Amino acid sequence: MILPEPFGKISSMEFELNPRLAAGGFEIVRRLGCRVLLKNEANFPWFILVPEVAEGIEDLHQLDDQMFHEVTLLIREMSEFVSGYFKPEKLNVACIGNMVRQMHIHVVGRFIDDPAWPGVVWAFDGKLRYDETRAEEIVAAARDYFTKL
Repeated sequence: MILPEPFGKISSMEFELNPRLAAGGFEIVRRLGCRVLLKNEANFPWFILVPEVAEGIEDLHQLDDQMFHEVTLLIREMSEFVSGYFKPEKLNVACIGNMVRQMHIHVVGRFIDDPAWPGVVWAFDGKLRYDETRAEEIVAAARDYFTKL
């Protein structure tokens, strides 16, 4: 298998966030070579991590060792934030990319009484946008969390 070059991180000046990802949420921070977004879906605490990698790198196994370490560390940090702030009963973490091919990882807090339980959130039709105040609270809390790391 021939992998796209460069194999790993690219300059943030060259990186362009997929318009669908950009339009679907709120940017929180850039950390460990990734963009961290809050998805604008108030039914679930749903975050998206977007590694700044070359086009064509879509799956975790394609990352070089350093970037793989950084991305998995960020997944753990994001999971710890979601667990501590929202107190979900379960976390769903996935790098799917069937609809948007740009590599991104979902970190979603799940509750037994959430409207998609026990199904998957990706196929849930009852979308609910955050009100501006609540989105700002979550973004501020996440930024504060990452600032303290």
